[in-house]
Amino acid sequence: MPWIPLVVSVLVAVVLTFVVSAVVGWVFSFVAKRKDWARSFVARMRRPFRWTLLVVLLTVALSTTLPGLLGADYPGEAALAQVFRCAVIVVVAWFVGALAIFFEDLGLSRYRVDTPDNRVARRVRTQVLILRRLTVALIVIVAAGALLLGFPGVEAVGASVLASAGLVSVVAGLAAQSTLANVFAGVQLAFSDAIRIDDVVVVEGQWGLIEEITLSYVVVHIWDDRRLVLPSTYFTTTPFENWTRRNSELLGAVEFDLDWRVQPSEMRAELDRVLAGTDLWDGRVKVLQVTDAVGGYVRVRVLVTAKDAPTLFDLRCLVREDLISWLHSASPRSIPRSRVQLVEEEPSAPGRAPRSTADAGGLFSGENADSERTALFTSAIPIQHDSAPEPRPYGATLGAEAEHDPHVTDRPGGGPIGRPDR
Repeated sequence: MPWIPLVVSVLVAVVLTFVVSAVVGWVFSFVAKRKDWARSFVARMRRPFRWTLLVVLLTVALSTTLPGLLGADYPGEAALAQVFRCAVIVVVAWFVGALAIFFEDLGLSRYRVDTPDNRVARRVRTQVLILRRLTVALIVIVAAGALLLGFPGVEAVGASVLASAGLVSVVAGLAAQSTLANVFAGVQLAFSDAIRIDDVVVVEGQWGLIEEITLSYVVVHIWDDRRLVLPSTYFTTTPFENWTRRNSELLGAVEFDLDWRVQPSEMRAELDRVLAGTDLWDGRVKVLQVTDAVGGYVRVRVLVTAKDAPTLFDLRCLVREDLISWLHSASPRSIPRSRVQLVEEEPSAPGRAPRSTADAGGLFSGENADSERTALFTSAIPIQHDSAPEPRPYGATLGAEAEHDPHVTDRPGGGPIGRPDR
């Protein structure tokens, strides 16, 4: 029968595929007993390798068998060849992509991010993940181009596209300006070491960890399990806080507003006891200082350090809680209080007469004029009483000037001044 060679060639291709796959799998399984990477290679490459080998062997078998059975130019040869060519391109692209991802995972396995000092590991992980996306995108583009080049008429389409490349580039540039900016910003973030996977950052007033960095956006894992998705250009154009830029160790503060009767030495001894009983403190810095003492309160600041941001947060909460409990139990006088001071009017000294104008130095200056002119002006001021006042001699109202006035006749002794009594 004429189709027997065709069936035999197909069966040979299938059997050969399984045999080669079994042999390669057995070899890598034997190596996997001693090497972990071999186990990962088998798990990653088993299916792409089998399908690639099968499609390639079937293509070879059919291309060598069908022309002998149906002739050199049998009907449907071009279509069948095109189908197998596209299948080979797809499976080879799959195999190359899987192989690239395996090597990237192999490199990532050497850098663990679950260690205290993982700055280098986070940097390598960020760069490898960006390279993985670029590699997959490049393989897909190359495979798509190879597929399109095999179809008739693509050359004419390519020529027309090249002829209008100027207009197309302008339109594409305007339409994809923000997208391209984010792509270049993502590449810049990956290789500038500004942020890395698992970096502790503060963006938009939110504290969180860098969870994912892509070519167009960055995902921040907020402390309450929310995700903040920001464009890559945000981290290249907007200031933000990176708490783990150089190392993961951090210093934090705990502040108290206390009463003036607080004893900093006793509070410092309690702080030493609290830090000695916890493993959250890394032993680098412990400081208790009085940073302010105005407005009726004493401000006490405690500085402590920890190995990373989550540990520092727990340590600050622990120090705050224990010192508050100590203030209530051992030093209640240190709890802040609001004071009100009532001031009464001071009474005048007993036996002290009110100070007169003459005691203050008088209204006029001079040796004798002081007392004389003062007595003249102060004694001439009329004072109203409820009952009629006793009439006073005219001369008495003039005071010292009556001694020299010749018109005063009712001075003591009678008669005008300067004339003897008759």
